[in-house]
Amino acid sequence: QVQLVESGGGLVQAGDSLSLSCAASGRTFSNVAMGWFRQAPGKEREYVASITQSGDRSLYGDSVKGRFIIARDGSRNTIYLHMSNVEPNDTAVYYCAAAQWDGLWTRQSDFDSWGQGTQVTVSP
Repeated sequence: QVQLVESGGGLVQAGDSLSLSCAASGRTFSNVAMGWFRQAPGKEREYVASITQSGDRSLYGDSVKGRFIIARDGSRNTIYLHMSNVEPNDTAVYYCAAAQWDGLWTRQSDFDSWGQGTQVTVSP
């Protein structure tokens, strides 16, 4: 498995930008596809974005498409979620996840390692 630690969450205002980081250790970083999910209070965990092992392809959930960007830096064993024009509906705990097989995975069951999450709160 991969050990994942998210950071960068906080309180921001609607329309602001925020970047989350997820540092990975354990399995060779270049051998894992990665993703971001989020869970708002009282709601199911929701797919946000995913990226392939090489970083050449990415995919986004409909609710964040055009506003969020997922990226990875192999030299830092880190993935990022760059969030722009955030909305109050983006308020959630954000989790990064790692998948054993390469691809653009969207289901929670596709991922076998999870971080503890970082809280993002967007005020109106």
